[in-house]
Amino acid sequence: LEETINKADVDMVIIGTPIDLSRVVKINKPSQRVRYELQEIGVPTLKDVLMKKFGVKK
Repeated sequence: LEETINKADVDMVIIGTPIDLSRVVKINKPSQRVRYELQEIGVPTLKDVLMKKFGVKK
């Protein structure tokens, strides 16, 4: 992941993961951590999309 981020031709890295990636990997460009919330407003829902793609593992 670190190699991929550092090779990316970008001006800034936006970190939207549950953990702060900058504490785990060395990022060679400016980065900013962001938070977000998902509010579903219609169909298909995120669950619908994921179930269609991956189904239920038994």
